Amino acid sequence: MPPLYSPSEQAAVLHECFISLGSNIDPEHYFAQALEIISRECVLLARSNAIRTAPVGYQQQPDFLNAALLVSTPLEHEAFRAYLKGVEDRLGRVRGEIKSGPRTMDLDIVAWDGEIVDDGYFQHNYVKKPVDEVLAGSGRSLEPQKG
Repeated sequence: MPPLYSPSEQAAVLHECFISLGSNIDPEHYFAQALEIISRECVLLARSNAIRTAPVGYQQQPDFLNAALLVSTPLEHEAFRAYLKGVEDRLGRVRGEIKSGPRTMDLDIVAWDGEIVDDGYFQHNYVKKPVDEVLAGSGRSLEPQKG
């Protein structure tokens, strides 16, 4: 897939996006693959360390590896969300009957242009802790979703 951003695109409006990553099927392998793809196709601005967490919801599965990325993209929100679902598919994600079941990679938009768009940030430490690490290291801050 060609890069989603070219440095020569000076007229493009760039959006900053915090992405939550999660995997519990060969997580080290799929984290490396996701990072390689996203770094090649987007502008990676910052990343958190990975943390190991117990599953939420369905318990009969391995622990998860979770992290957060801050990227820049010229895509609009819904197009970028579709892009992330495509990356999940490229990494072998199977969407089964159990929504909170095992997965090779889960990529969710947590914040878009400084605005929190996923309540998971407030509800789950596996989302909040990595995002807060990136915030602290990047000097950025987030606002709750408007309206």
